[in-house]
Parts: sequence; structure tokens; C-alpha cells
Amino acid sequence: MTDFLTLGIETSCDETSIAVLSGADKLLSNVVASQVDIHALFGGVVPEIAARKHTEIINVVLQEALDEAGVGFNDLNLVAVTVGPGLAVSLVVGISVARALASVLKIPAIGVNHLEGHLLANCLSGPEVRLPAVCLLVSGGHTDIIHVEGIGAYRKLGGTVDDAAGEAFDKVARLLGLGYPGGPAIQKAAAAGDARKVKFPRPMIHDSNFNLSFSGLKTAVITYVRTHESEIGNTITIEDLAASFQEAVVDVLVEKTLRAAEENGVAEVWLAGGVAANRPLREKMKTESERRGFGFFMPEFILCTDNAAMIARAGYEAFKRKANPMPLSPQPGLSGY
Repeated sequence: MTDFLTLGIETSCDETSIAVLSGADKLLSNVVASQVDIHALFGGVVPEIAARKHTEIINVVLQEALDEAGVGFNDLNLVAVTVGPGLAVSLVVGISVARALASVLKIPAIGVNHLEGHLLANCLSGPEVRLPAVCLLVSGGHTDIIHVEGIGAYRKLGGTVDDAAGEAFDKVARLLGLGYPGGPAIQKAAAAGDARKVKFPRPMIHDSNFNLSFSGLKTAVITYVRTHESEIGNTITIEDLAASFQEAVVDVLVEKTLRAAEENGVAEVWLAGGVAANRPLREKMKTESERRGFGFFMPEFILCTDNAAMIARAGYEAFKRKANPMPLSPQPGLSGY
């Protein structure tokens, strides 16, 4: 093998993922082992269970990623691993494997900010991106609008002041009895509902800043359910509530992001993070971006949720530009870009 090969490792929460990236954008493998069925039994991720499952499966995932890529350990040039943010007990599993591989193979290991990984997933999904861009990074733990001035140069324009969008999806899905994870459950139910049935608020949509809020919207759904109990199942269905809630979230995310793009004079709008897999969000962001004259990028579905391909890309970019290395130790509260 003559290409520079980066092995990416991602264990920040409940996905065990390992990928092999050739150069900057030739993805040779991206294996993801999900624990979602296990944690669904508890209505959310249980850290101790997540860490134990990472430990049980990571060697199997590693070998599968190498086999799928058609490479061996000695072909690798760099190991990139998520060091935060995330669950400390989960992060340490991937970091331990990265340290061991780097030591045995005598190659460098580099720590990666999980959030930068999500941003750069857009660089793995088709034609070359144009910068600067504004990216909406939307997930269970983060909802931020980011000015991507260049690779490695990021400026947060605004973010949620309370619940992240994904967190709100989880809480509303639980309220409506739709299960976990909330995003896919809400989307599935909403497909059979009428979003015009309930006009939920669009918090902060007209504020001049780029901050967001979803706690009040979540409370509005709770209040509606409590005060319209007799109507639910008759004139209003659970599917109608899911559709109305989802539309409110999507409207706020799209409007705030595009206004940020307009006011910052960027070439493109990006979408990233686990909630970026939501089809109505993807469709409306694409339609509105193009209508307002912006190029639009979003990762394919497998690159929206936690995965090692994005970690490999972020690690490769940091290594190439000789960025100050992050400590190879768990940083669960890591913030910034």
C-alpha cells in the first residue's frame, strides 16, 4: 500500500465504530456496531453497559474494518481516536485501543474532537466542498450553528440555551409513548400525522441572535397533552402531535441556520450530526438553501450518526496541518471546535 492510511476509532457513546481512510477522502471501510436495541430497554444510554459492550466487541469490529479495507496492521500510518466529548467510560475503551496500536505499530496516534468529526463528515460525501460555510450541527447532545472558515478554523455563532434538539426528540417521544431513540420514532409517527393539527411555538425563531431553545417547545407539547387528553385518540392523534412537534423543530433549525448563512456571507450550508438523519430536516434545509442561492452539503445517513470515518478524516486533517495534538485521555466535557 502506498497511500497514507488512517485508522479511525469512535467509542464516545453507544456505537463501536472503526474505519480505514486512504488519503483524505477514499473510505475503505466504516464498520459500526450499534447498541441501540440494548439501551432502548432502558429508555436511554446506560454508561456502564455501553462501556462493557465496547470492550466486548471492539476487537471484532477492528478486524472486520481491516478485512473490509483489504489492509493489515502494518499498512497503517496513523491512528485517530475520539477523546471527547462523550461518556468517559466509553471514551477510555477506544483510547486504550488507539494507544496500544500506536505503541505496537510504532505509528502516531492523534486525539480527535468528536464535534469536529461530525463537521468534517461533509467532506466525505461527494464533490469537494467550498469554504467558508455555515454548518448546523444537531444531535442528542449538541445543537450549534458554526461558521466553518476553513478546515480547523471554526467559530460558534450560536447554539441551544437549554435542550439540544435530539434531547427534545427523545423526551417528546417518551411522553407520546413512541420509544427510544426519539428521533427515528418521532419521524416514523409523523409520517402518518398532520402537522397542521397543532400549532406549536417556534422558540426564538425571530430573535436577532443565532441561539436556539427547545425546552419551551417540549413543555408546550407536555401542556397540550395534559389539557387536551379527551381529544387525543379522537380528533387529534399521537401521529398528529409528532408531526406538529417535528415541523416546529425543523422550522426553527432551518430558519436560524439560513439566516446565519446570509449574514455571514458564506458559499455553502452544511448539515451534520445524528439529527441530520431526519428526512424532513434534510429535505427542507436542502430546498431552502438552494432557493436562497447557497450550495448545500449533508452527509449520507451512515455518516450522520456516530461513526469512525468522520474521526479518521478529522484526525488526518489535524495530522496533515500539524495541529497541536489533543491529549490521548478521556475528555467527556470537551467543548469548542
